[in-house]
Amino acid sequence: MSVLVVGMSYSSASVSLLERVAVVESERDAFTARLLESSAIREAMLVSTCNRVEVYAEVDAFHPALELITATLAANAELTVEEIAESVYVRYSQAAAEHIFSVSSGLDSLVVGEQQIIGQIRSAYHDAAASGAAGTTLHRLAQRALHVGKRVHTETNIDSAGASMVTVALGKAADIVGQVGSVDDGGDHRPLEGLNAAVIGAGAMGGLAVAHLGRGGVSHIHVLNRTSERAARLAEIARDSGTEATALPMEQLDEAIAAADVVFVCTGAANTVVTLADVHSGLAKREARGEDPRPLVLCDLGLPRDVDPAVAGLPDVAIVDISQLAEDPGARAATRDKAIAREIVATELADYVSGERVAEVGPLISQLRGRGAQVVTAELRRFDSRNADLDAATRDEVERTVRRVVDKLLHPPTVKFKELAAQPGGDTYADIMRELFDLGNEVKKGSVHE
Repeated sequence: MSVLVVGMSYSSASVSLLERVAVVESERDAFTARLLESSAIREAMLVSTCNRVEVYAEVDAFHPALELITATLAANAELTVEEIAESVYVRYSQAAAEHIFSVSSGLDSLVVGEQQIIGQIRSAYHDAAASGAAGTTLHRLAQRALHVGKRVHTETNIDSAGASMVTVALGKAADIVGQVGSVDDGGDHRPLEGLNAAVIGAGAMGGLAVAHLGRGGVSHIHVLNRTSERAARLAEIARDSGTEATALPMEQLDEAIAAADVVFVCTGAANTVVTLADVHSGLAKREARGEDPRPLVLCDLGLPRDVDPAVAGLPDVAIVDISQLAEDPGARAATRDKAIAREIVATELADYVSGERVAEVGPLISQLRGRGAQVVTAELRRFDSRNADLDAATRDEVERTVRRVVDKLLHPPTVKFKELAAQPGGDTYADIMRELFDLGNEVKKGSVHE
């Protein structure tokens, strides 16, 4: 199993470094295309979220592939390899599969148990498959990772024990504006009661923010997005759920800020979306209307950051960002649920690795059987040249007998090789098989789209 993972996350890199290395969705295909220009990499998939940037690749040569991926990540961020080296982690073969299974389960997330990562992995795989960057190996890996993530969230309470990043961020916002309490306390407690909010970005995180703001009791939400149709749709969803909401064009960002107590921002944009000038203008509009000063909280879950950090220096303005969430108790799942989740990951990993070992020896078995068929054909030709007067019925019987003998001779070793390949160290048996039967070392790996 020659899968390599090269990446960095909130646990290995600073937010400022992560936001430089992050690859926006529109550039994902071009990034993987650059990797596939090398003969060292056969398949590639990029997962770039608000707290991780990871490349999953099926490789022919470990060191050349590692060097290329690291150099591409650095170049994309306009940094040197040396500047990112200490923050990069590497996983290979079985460790690579274990890593993506832990990621999809929410065990490796900033907020343990969050479910958004499952959709992010699915999106990354679909993009890679659609562009031809992902083939059979990454198809099997991604599909099993999604299955593992679903199992963990179905069979444990890890997602409720470790709330989503959105929940934790909005809970901190409620604390800052002086209405202490979780936005998901349930019952009649609505910690954001009477406040106004703005949501900038109408993607998955924006949708979650709208839902949690509604549960928290906000009076009104302004929804802004660079695509006005998506903003209008999300505002409609909020209204259908019982929360007043209005879509605004991005040109009225300062107006949305002026009206808001809490602003949630997560756009996936490459550059700053909320500038210091935007916030200044919004606060000036409040003052012009004669409104009393009140706290303004901006929840910035974008990577790169969507809010200019200088905004935090303004009076009565606070920013809740990714770096703060790791310290929040709400980011920790219950110990028991994490233990069960890890057991599921371990069981699924063992099954996946066993299947991959069998899959790797399968083409060799096909080669072996093909070699046997070639020998039979060659010997029958020789037999025919020496027995030209033999009647057709007898000749057919000879052919059936020879093929039957070869099949019976090859059946026990092929069955045994499959059994041995499924065990730890199965790749050693594949090497033995190649040597014993003089089989080629190159096994073609087709695309799922062929």
